[in-house]
Amino acid sequence: MNQNRLYANIAILVVALVVIANTLFVVDQREQAIVVRFGEPVRVINATLGENDAGLKIKAPFLENVILLDKRNQTLEAEQEEVIASDQERLVVDSFIRYRISNPLQYYRTLRDERTAADRIERLVNSSLRQVLGSATSSDIISGKRSALMQKTLVDVSRRAEASRLGIEIIDLRIKRADLPAANQTAVFRRMQTSRQQEAAQIRAVGEQGKREIIAGADKEVAITLATATEEAERTRGEGDAKRAAIFASSFGRDPSFANFYRTMKAYEAALGQGDTTMVLSPDSAFFRYFDKGPGAK
Repeated sequence: MNQNRLYANIAILVVALVVIANTLFVVDQREQAIVVRFGEPVRVINATLGENDAGLKIKAPFLENVILLDKRNQTLEAEQEEVIASDQERLVVDSFIRYRISNPLQYYRTLRDERTAADRIERLVNSSLRQVLGSATSSDIISGKRSALMQKTLVDVSRRAEASRLGIEIIDLRIKRADLPAANQTAVFRRMQTSRQQEAAQIRAVGEQGKREIIAGADKEVAITLATATEEAERTRGEGDAKRAAIFASSFGRDPSFANFYRTMKAYEAALGQGDTTMVLSPDSAFFRYFDKGPGAK
């Protein structure tokens, strides 16, 4: 009799423990809980946008189940996506998104679990990236306007998530890497190399043209300077010759014998000045009269 009572007490204790285990549950500060009855959510505990209600909680045993969801910001790295830019350049885009569950009831009704949520959010992000980045050039995606494009994509993903009633809040969206496919890298490198060579050739041509213009300008200045100097020299020489001729004429008129003597000396200088002139003349020739009689010869 006592043994049967012991077994009964043990059975009652086990049942009580099972009932208590199915009645009490703990919600961590970092989590939010959805209480589900027969597959339908009935209430949310410690929601992201609600009051802090973490701790020990009670549910109807065997009738209600508890689904725990992360309350913190979550990061999802999307699979690489090939995007065709507006300039028909193919790019491999590697992105990630940060979000949090803002409406647990909508999240559960639409997505049910984290695996389904990750797949749905990833497809949504890839679709938005193809649409937004497809309207931009490859240079803008790689460097030029990446920040503005990411902001535009973030707004688009947030709008789509809200329209799809996913129950999440998009916090951030970034591109980790945007590269050319391996098959296109060599062709793009060659095209860039050709473009740089053409640019260098154009710069050299402009420099060569500038050099020639400078040289031509300098030559022109030299020619003008020389012409001006030659003109000035010829004018000065002409004025000097005129003055010399006037002085000679005046001198010749005052002393004809000196004039004859001077002209003869000039003739001597012209005929005999080189030292290699041979002349055959009579000794009493008038040409040599000043050799015999000096400046007073007539």
